[in-house]
Amino acid sequence: MSRRFVEPQYNFLNKTPEIKLGLMSAGTWYKDPRRLAFVLSRYKFVAKMLVGKERVVEIGCGDAFGSRIVQQEVNQLTVTDIDHLFVDDIHSRKQQNDLWPLIAMQHDILSGPLNPVFDAAFSLDVLEHISTENECLYLENMRDSVKERGVIIIGIPSLESQPYASQESIEGHVNCKRGPDFKLFCEDFFSQVFLFSMNDEVVHTGYAPMAQYLFAVCVK
Repeated sequence: MSRRFVEPQYNFLNKTPEIKLGLMSAGTWYKDPRRLAFVLSRYKFVAKMLVGKERVVEIGCGDAFGSRIVQQEVNQLTVTDIDHLFVDDIHSRKQQNDLWPLIAMQHDILSGPLNPVFDAAFSLDVLEHISTENECLYLENMRDSVKERGVIIIGIPSLESQPYASQESIEGHVNCKRGPDFKLFCEDFFSQVFLFSMNDEVVHTGYAPMAQYLFAVCVK
């Protein structure tokens, strides 16, 4: 049914399809709404770092709800996750994504790199779920999934933030790092690594031990 708004510039909303949040984003919005703002701001940072890239892949996309922010700045986005339930959820919402078509597939980055390779890759809130025994394999396969001089962005909660993390987060976080250690780890695999700190929605170059979240922007 078409509705007429008091201010006519809003009448376009009658043609906007109903948008459903993904599995993870809906759970976040239900339990901790402000955290969704933090998550989306991480995607915005990635989007600004990757403006104009041709082919980009996200490793560990979850429900890919925030991925659209990156998609707005790149030519083509592929999203991958180890869990088929998240990939199925993305496909189930495909009809509401006519303006933002993306490629979604199941892939375990520990099983091998992606082929063909991409111009850039990013992975948010994944490394902290991977054991130290497998962390090198994770980074090697990410590195080998991008072209020479490609860009890789990795985001993780800082080790210092963990006393304030939720119980659900703590159960899955087995590999958080301090800022300097995170940078040194990435430097074993990349020629250039730039470390950024984040508190709430603000990304900065401030004192890493006071950061809640860390970004490593790496160049292959």
